[in-house]
Amino acid sequence: MQNARDLKEYRGELSGALGNEFLRTAMDNFAVAYRASRAKAFAGMDVAGLVREIAQAKDQAMAHMDELFEEFKKNAERMGITVHLAKTGQEANEIIGRIAEKANVKRVVKSKSMTAEETLLNHHLEDLGLEVTETDLGEWIIQLRHEGPTHMVMPAIHLSRNQVADLFSEVTGAKQDNDIQKLVKVARRELRAKYVQAEMGISGGNFAIAETGTIALCTNEGNARLVTTLPRVHVALVGLDKLTPKLTDALRVIKALPRNATGQAITSYVTWITGPGECQASPDGKKEMHVVFLDNGRRALAKDPVFSQVLRCVRCGACANVCPVYRLVGGHQYGHIYIGAIGLILTYFYHGREKAKNLVQNCINCGACKAVCVGGIDLPRLIKEVHARIQDEEGHPMQSQLLGMVLKSRKMFHALLRSARAVQKPVTGGTPYLRHLPMIFARGQEFRALPAIAEKPFRDQFDAIKPRVATPKLRVALFSGCVQDFVYPEQAVAAVKILASHNVAVDFPMDQSCCGLPVQMMGEREASRSVAAQNVTAFDPAAYDYILTLCASCASHLKHGYPNILGKDPKLAVKVQQFADRVIDFSSFVHDVLKVKSAEFRADGKKATYHAPCHLCRGLGVTEAPRELINIGGLTYLPAEEEDVCCGFGGTYSMKFPELSAELLKKKLANAEKTGAEVLLTDCPGCIMQLRGGLEAKGSRMQVRHVAEVLAERLK
Repeated sequence: MQNARDLKEYRGELSGALGNEFLRTAMDNFAVAYRASRAKAFAGMDVAGLVREIAQAKDQAMAHMDELFEEFKKNAERMGITVHLAKTGQEANEIIGRIAEKANVKRVVKSKSMTAEETLLNHHLEDLGLEVTETDLGEWIIQLRHEGPTHMVMPAIHLSRNQVADLFSEVTGAKQDNDIQKLVKVARRELRAKYVQAEMGISGGNFAIAETGTIALCTNEGNARLVTTLPRVHVALVGLDKLTPKLTDALRVIKALPRNATGQAITSYVTWITGPGECQASPDGKKEMHVVFLDNGRRALAKDPVFSQVLRCVRCGACANVCPVYRLVGGHQYGHIYIGAIGLILTYFYHGREKAKNLVQNCINCGACKAVCVGGIDLPRLIKEVHARIQDEEGHPMQSQLLGMVLKSRKMFHALLRSARAVQKPVTGGTPYLRHLPMIFARGQEFRALPAIAEKPFRDQFDAIKPRVATPKLRVALFSGCVQDFVYPEQAVAAVKILASHNVAVDFPMDQSCCGLPVQMMGEREASRSVAAQNVTAFDPAAYDYILTLCASCASHLKHGYPNILGKDPKLAVKVQQFADRVIDFSSFVHDVLKVKSAEFRADGKKATYHAPCHLCRGLGVTEAPRELINIGGLTYLPAEEEDVCCGFGGTYSMKFPELSAELLKKKLANAEKTGAEVLLTDCPGCIMQLRGGLEAKGSRMQVRHVAEVLAERLK
């Protein structure tokens, strides 16, 4: 649970988690194994098509939430189920408490339910004097430790077998072996008596099928079947978002849920409960069954034009499985009740901004969560939207306000960069890096060397290098972004050289500026809109075949972010779409449009490995073009482990959370160096800043270059 009062306190908690070596190892091992298991489970399937179908069906269901509830209620009550609707978590707890009191319940067994975690149901029932026992193995373990889950599907993944053995020894009063099978037998022995003694069983529900009044549960341990059959009272606590019209809708989700959660084709048990069954412990021989539906903001979310899509979530936990930040710190520091990317969003709506305000800043915006979400939820964008809303409600930090003010004025921004170049010599020591920054600016940045401002920005060089093409086969406008304009202009120069060799006319609109992603990340929506409008206005999309950028982050933001930001502006709606439609990244343009051939380059066989920028491989879906260009350009490509995992830069993220950025970078560089390559290539100047700075700080001889640079210098 999140109780940090401010970002400083939260960062302290993160540092504590980073020091947990077992946690780090366990998370790493799981993350690597999960990727392979998931890929195998989905092999041969049309995953994109399945995601679209799930998203459309969930959106349709949530648009008719109230009607589906009424249909479920009518059909369920006809079979003897009592259906309740709770507006808040506390009301849901009180309803269940009254059911227990009326039925003279003393002991309760529960199967895993994130909705019950959401309402803190156990605390309420225990306050009423009831004995409550979790029966899912992981949930029972964390209940005994008085902790919350660290993952929605695997709640005790953060614990070692030795920790569990010590816990079970304490609970049973006898020394327990750390053998996993023996520990499972201990749990089975301890819990079996609880099932028999309990008067009430409480479950969640993966689906509530309106046309039949059926509750469905997907589980692996079988405990849910005991919970829902042995006690004489069964209560299912279910969010309104689990309502679905027909059985076929549930079956569609089941195709994806276990595969995405744990890499299984199907869970060990899929249980369908349609009405109360027989029960010899009940006076009338019939089980008493209740379904308590929880609103807690879900009805309002269903009507929200931006956030309604979060109700597509199937609670698979995959967004945590692939998150590089979760992998470092675990779920207790990367969620409140709900864990992972979806948890960062739901915390704001279900538990308030005080619990969410630090969490939502800890998103590196790598897009890994969005790429695996079977509900097709745009998780990174929604996390940033929550962050912006919280700042609008509580006030904006001075740093982000100042950056927003500067970026809104291109002339001011560029003047500051030019001034910085003029006064940086005392801190560069004659190198391309800022060697002697005052501690106030360098605090936490010791893990990398920060680059100096270039002597001459790209915009000042462009007139001299602009290709003079009489009959061009293509017309291209170059978007440099601020880093390639003022820090690494040699990358844009290299691109112009390659374009000129293919008879491409190149223009560089001088009124362009930073793409605005830094202020978007910082929650400064007004500044983000202003910068986007400036850039769209600076270009005349109709005059160009393509708008080319060498920055993966810029490309993704221009192509996908700008239409979201400006699409509803009547003055810019058409132009921003024309602009976005023409945006293309460098590798795709050179490989797919220019179709360069190996005969154009001098081959030297230099060993090269590659880092796939997050916004290129996931934001734009470009994976093969840059790798093929490495070989076409005459180098020898050596694949690295986890090439598409984030390098830890994340723009302003690496300044706000330097400890996490440093750890992500450390792993990335270790994987690159393990290949034995001489040069590490990538397609993003931000990644280059991170990777090159990290290698410089550790004294490595490995070079870091943009793909454009190595191609340009090998042109015949």
